[in-house]
Amino acid sequence: MQTARSVTKPAKQRKMIYHAPAHLRHKFFTAPLTSELKASHGIRSLPIRSGDTVRIMRGDRKGFEGKVSRIEMGKYRVFIEGLTREKVDGTTVFVAIHPSKVMITKLNLDDKWRKKILERKKRTEKATEIPEKLALRKPIEKAPEVTEVKTEPVEKKIISEEPVAEEKPKRARRKVVKKPVSKIAEKEVEATDKTEKRRAAKKRSKTKTAKKQPNTEGGT
Repeated sequence: MQTARSVTKPAKQRKMIYHAPAHLRHKFFTAPLTSELKASHGIRSLPIRSGDTVRIMRGDRKGFEGKVSRIEMGKYRVFIEGLTREKVDGTTVFVAIHPSKVMITKLNLDDKWRKKILERKKRTEKATEIPEKLALRKPIEKAPEVTEVKTEPVEKKIISEEPVAEEKPKRARRKVVKKPVSKIAEKEVEATDKTEKRRAAKKRSKTKTAKKQPNTEGGT
């Protein structure tokens, strides 16, 4: 048997509603009962049927009360006696109301099957209400008995203890070893000698290349 599924996408919700079978469509016509009917029948809501008296709770026709004359299962609409409007050509038509906007004020109990439904729902709601009430009740905790105990007054001594600051161990500094002056001077001399040698080598190479080049000036 096909059942109603819980979906989150609006497109899927609309598709499920407008393609629902007849046994599920009837459940979408459920409306709340008045407080008097709730107390007498022990039920909070029931599907609307033709012959029930309903009151409009929302919309432009709020407060209107009348008997349901017809139910349209295809478009999910209810038509109430006396709730009509006049068209441009002068004819009067019924105003369609969605079942979610009405409240049932009087039930039509001519059908024996509806009486059986009321009895069945009353039993199920009673069975669910009892464990809920028991769960809400909290066990009564007894207050512990207080016994008087005589105690002698004790002199309070105020001791002022100042916090002692702990000394942190000092980090050992690294020793900087200074190089002797003689070694530094030797390195500087070596560097100057190398630069002079490089310059002398560059001059020699330039003179050699100048000698090798032939003199092209003058006639042949």
